[in-house]
Amino acid sequence: MDRGVSAEDGSIRLPVDELRRLSENFGSATIFEPQSGKENRESGNGNFACPTLPAARAPEKKLTLFALRVAIFEKAATGLGALGFIWATVVLLGGFAITLDKTDFWFITIILLIEGTRICSRSHELEWQHQATWSIADAGIKSFRALRSSPHFIVEIVKTLSGSITRVRKQSPHSRETRESPDGANSGSGDGGRNLCRTWTSSDVPILPYAQWFFLSGNVSKLLYWLQLASASACVVLSLMKLIRHNYGEIEKGDTDKRNRKAALNIFYSLALAEALLFLMEKAYWEWKLSYCKLLEEVRKECDLGLSGLVSIRRFFYDAYSRCVEGSIFDGLKMDMVTFAMDLLASNSADEQLIGARVLCQFTMNPRFSDDTLQKIGTNIPVIERLVEILNWKDPQEEEIRRSAAETLSKLAGKKQNSLRVAGIPGALESISSLLQTNRTFSTTADEIGEKTITYDHAHYGFWTFNHLGLLILKKLARDLDNCGKIGNTRGLLPKIIDFMHAEERWLKDENVTPYQILTVKRSLQLVKMLASMIGTTGSHLRREISEMVFTISNIRDILRHGDKHPRLQKLGIEILTSLALEEDATERIGGAGGVLKELFNIFFSQRIPENQNHVRIAAGEALAMLALESRRNCLRILKLRVLERLVGALEVPLLRVNAARILRNLCAYSGADCFDQLKGIMATVPTVLKAVISEESKLQEVMVGLAAEAFKFMTSQESNTMFNRAGIEEAELANNILQILRRYQNPPVKVPRIRRFSIELAIWMMQNNTENVRTFKELGMEKELEWVLESTTEVESFNIFSGTFGLSRHSTTIHSLVETAMQLLEDR
Repeated sequence: MDRGVSAEDGSIRLPVDELRRLSENFGSATIFEPQSGKENRESGNGNFACPTLPAARAPEKKLTLFALRVAIFEKAATGLGALGFIWATVVLLGGFAITLDKTDFWFITIILLIEGTRICSRSHELEWQHQATWSIADAGIKSFRALRSSPHFIVEIVKTLSGSITRVRKQSPHSRETRESPDGANSGSGDGGRNLCRTWTSSDVPILPYAQWFFLSGNVSKLLYWLQLASASACVVLSLMKLIRHNYGEIEKGDTDKRNRKAALNIFYSLALAEALLFLMEKAYWEWKLSYCKLLEEVRKECDLGLSGLVSIRRFFYDAYSRCVEGSIFDGLKMDMVTFAMDLLASNSADEQLIGARVLCQFTMNPRFSDDTLQKIGTNIPVIERLVEILNWKDPQEEEIRRSAAETLSKLAGKKQNSLRVAGIPGALESISSLLQTNRTFSTTADEIGEKTITYDHAHYGFWTFNHLGLLILKKLARDLDNCGKIGNTRGLLPKIIDFMHAEERWLKDENVTPYQILTVKRSLQLVKMLASMIGTTGSHLRREISEMVFTISNIRDILRHGDKHPRLQKLGIEILTSLALEEDATERIGGAGGVLKELFNIFFSQRIPENQNHVRIAAGEALAMLALESRRNCLRILKLRVLERLVGALEVPLLRVNAARILRNLCAYSGADCFDQLKGIMATVPTVLKAVISEESKLQEVMVGLAAEAFKFMTSQESNTMFNRAGIEEAELANNILQILRRYQNPPVKVPRIRRFSIELAIWMMQNNTENVRTFKELGMEKELEWVLESTTEVESFNIFSGTFGLSRHSTTIHSLVETAMQLLEDR
């Protein structure tokens, strides 16, 4: 196997070839090479698109179908009832009122009264049930089966009613004016006065000042329910009595006025019986599906709404059923849980807002429903605006609504188009910033900074949760360049993000530290890294702002110094420094911050870092190479650290050799002439460098050619000959290799944009150092290759580093000038 695992210590052993591959290809693209637009999109927006999952069957369809079937029963029963009512009033009481038997008259009158009562109560029962959703959420409507099977059913009713009496009596006038959450949370004194409600919650309305327990809407709905059952049962009994006995009175012979009375009465009692039976069948079907089959519970589980989701499901069903009954029986089929939740979210009722927020949150988190839910939310701007508005609610009673809205937005921002819509809402970033609970006290003097305060969790509010959600939303929004600009322009937002980057020493060293604290630091680092790595003028502006904040570099230094147990945090901090170093002023600030360069070298040379975390050492090397690029001050600071010998030794380490060569080349190129003596130790690298130039390819060959071109400048002709002999390589062999490089890279790829430049620089030194080399290059056809370089030069070869497809740090000498110098040497000698 290429990769072995030690049985003794469980560590992963990577072979040399693997380390070389890791060092050369880590990250696939660095700031030392340009990235194509396609690569930028893939790296920046990779999480925007999720794999398309097969369409999931909507569980709420079971409820809308059930509502349709029950509505058919209801409308059929209502139609028969209306027909029977008309028959009784027009035919019987209108035509036979005088000739009816006394018992028939009273039976008809009673049936009409109880049926009228039932129809009237039925028309209002749904309204009362709808209003009483919250109070019946846990208990539900008692079923016939419960009535038959439980001998203690009456006792339970008495307990329920007595409990209602107790609650109402204990409820003060102020508490009735204050809206309570459905989960029974106690009222709290929130900011903005949002907890004070100037309207009644319908489920708690006491219709009469006395006997309030009886006239609560939840109890009224139960009363109407049982009243309908009693009315229908009485109608069945009375109708059957008459239809079985047929005792409609005697008809005297020859009495033509009464000859149709029997048929008329049979029709009426049959209509009344059919209507009552249909209603009882409806109720039986209702109870069987809801109480025995537990349809609501089944749908709740399929929707993954949790225990509190039963309220949502019950409310959805009542709304669908009401639509089927009040309008077309097909109206309820048009409902779905997502649209239902969005409608409730726009309500002024805290209970309805909570239901809507819960459903949207659960559906966006569920892989089966998230795509459809996010699509519907993303195309509904008022809903997005409502979710953004809710982020500003800080009342402890509304914590769950706020958290659900934040979680929904965090998922919504994961889609690129939706993230643009969220950020495009006026005040959206200010609302997201309100989730970050960190502040600095106001300082009255200009010579000091206010003290930072971060709000931690307490018994009644989860501030850390909102911190994480705020950072997560911002991180997803930051995948778009325009959004990054808006984040940078939002007042007070960047300082908050930087404050969350601070990690105390005890956090980093304590293995038992709260995961929330490390997660907050990690997310803030990820966000700052994304902002600092942005391209174009927006990225440049953000890098300047971030580097100018006095706590940015010191926060990262603390992580580098104490974060040995958190290499992921160290890598994020190092990558931020690398991106900031794209700006000249930031490079000087980083190098001037005490201990940053030292800590980077400690990580770069560290042998204690596990092999599976070697990417941290590679990132440290890249940051050091960036900080030394075109910065004489940083080069002098590095030389003062006395790490030159260790850098020379690092050229032999496959993992470190690429970045070690970059650092050494920059030291040679930018330290200045007064550091000549300090850099004499570079000569020891030449044999290793020459061997790499001859034998290696791609990125490693490029950096080694560049280092060779600079290192030879510190040697005399005699010293260079000694180095060639020590390496066992002839100058003619090196010249031939340079020609091969120019022929191989006639159109240099983005992975090695400087290889032709470095090769020409090395050829110039060789010709200036030894006239024999001029003849060698002429014989090998150097002039022809240089002419092709002039014809194929691209802008990508003119820069040291890149930000996406933007070139930064243009070379002081153009490649045309180098070619002209080389051609002049070939002609003159």
